[in-house]
Amino acid sequence: MDKDSRRGARQFCDEYRGNSRARSYPLTAKARREVAAGKGWAGRRKGEFMDATGNRMKALGVALGIALFVAIGLGVFVAADLNPDTGALKAGPIDPAVVAPAQQLSRAFSMVAGHVKPAVVSVYSEKNVTLTEPAFPFPFGNNFFQQFFGGQAPQQREYHGEEHGMGSGMILDQQGHILTNYHVVKDVNDIKVRLADGRTFEAEIVGTDSDTDVAVIRIKGHVPPDLPVISFGDSDALRSGDLVLAIGAPFGLLHTVTAGIISATGRSNVGIEDYEDFLQTDAAINPGNSGGPLVNMRGEIIGMNSAIATSVGQFGGVGFAIPSNMIKIMLPKLIKGEKIVRGQLGVIIQEVTPGLAKQFGLSEPRGVLVSQVNPDSAAKKAGVKTGDVILRYGKTDVTSVRQLRDLVANTQPGTEVKITVQRNGKEQTLNAVIGSQAAENVAASVEDGTALLSQLGLTVVDLTADLAKQLGVDVDQGAVIADVNESSPAAVAGLQKGDVIVEADRELVTNVNTLERILVKNKDKDEVLLRVMRAGGSLFVVLQK
Repeated sequence: MDKDSRRGARQFCDEYRGNSRARSYPLTAKARREVAAGKGWAGRRKGEFMDATGNRMKALGVALGIALFVAIGLGVFVAADLNPDTGALKAGPIDPAVVAPAQQLSRAFSMVAGHVKPAVVSVYSEKNVTLTEPAFPFPFGNNFFQQFFGGQAPQQREYHGEEHGMGSGMILDQQGHILTNYHVVKDVNDIKVRLADGRTFEAEIVGTDSDTDVAVIRIKGHVPPDLPVISFGDSDALRSGDLVLAIGAPFGLLHTVTAGIISATGRSNVGIEDYEDFLQTDAAINPGNSGGPLVNMRGEIIGMNSAIATSVGQFGGVGFAIPSNMIKIMLPKLIKGEKIVRGQLGVIIQEVTPGLAKQFGLSEPRGVLVSQVNPDSAAKKAGVKTGDVILRYGKTDVTSVRQLRDLVANTQPGTEVKITVQRNGKEQTLNAVIGSQAAENVAASVEDGTALLSQLGLTVVDLTADLAKQLGVDVDQGAVIADVNESSPAAVAGLQKGDVIVEADRELVTNVNTLERILVKNKDKDEVLLRVMRAGGSLFVVLQK
């Protein structure tokens, strides 16, 4: 076939395919004759396309016929169910088999709520407050006022009033003890509780733990003998997706019940309390729910609603509850009015980054790194050393600083615990007898200092003689930068791996612990002044927080 015939055939094919981007090929007289006569290459292609097109049209016709038949059938069916007057679908009978599961779930919710609600109370608090109205400020001071106007300058005015609050609570026992949040009753002068049946009683604080936001109050005077009480469930048995109910008084609406699921367990680093192991739920929690129960489908209390994540002051889909197992550990002491004393290991620890994992012989980041062992501590007596990576505490794998801190804190002082560490590439098991420390003193240096270093984008370790030799610095104490996060304040300031921090805000840095203490002490400042050693020289660096 010659060139002109092929050109005409290509245009014909493009036109029959409906190709919107088809190029234009001018037909020669010969090509037009071949197409018209059905001869030659162009003519044969025309016949093939016409046959194929005919077959497609037949198939399309069959499909359209079936679709039309179905549409007519559906139209007749729908028309039979339409109300001729309103045009709406007629209300037909409900198939019991279809709605039975929903009805069963509804009854379950109702039964669980009815079982728990009698033991849920509303907690009303009253606090005396003094407001001060500042006097009008004179630009030249009060002496100016006295000189030109005589007498004393206007004094500040004080207004005394009452601040009212409201939360929820749960009756623990027949002696009138009630569980609620610490922030519900913090610094208040008067407390009243209202039971589900409307009876109201005055109450008093018995025991509190501000670190976990837990408090126990008690009905004053005569305690009625018919108090309904709650029962606790096992919060450790919860899984994401488990159904739960939240009960409380959101916005003052007493005994409101909302439903949802457990969204997550073990939420820490939320930044609400010193010790966090929250249950996360999407059951609606709002102001007034604090201190109320989170309930499983057996009617057991598996958490106490405590906080919400929101930017508008009301529920946004994320609520937090203190797990029941954490509460149960503290209740015996709180009911007696005793102070909570937590276990202490006596180490400064930090997260293991990929860079640190490589340096300390780990195949992947895991456990927590010991950056300091306090003298005369449980860790020191057990043989824990700086540079150890703690892998397991008892039978629990260690995954984060926060987790290990909470594990130690929840251990009864005097308990012997097996601690598995990796040292120089080998695992060792040490026996530590956990010490004790007052709850108020447990939290500060490890978590706060570590958090501030993390915000700055720094991972640091103690300077050792070997590290000083490797880095070529002529100092014997300080904190070595082991890692710098990209785009962090430390990276922006130009800090590098291997820099040795020897001063922070003009105070001497002897190790990681002193650096953390300095950062905590000056945490309200917008900047941090560091002096670092690098390649034998010294330079100052300013970090913008």
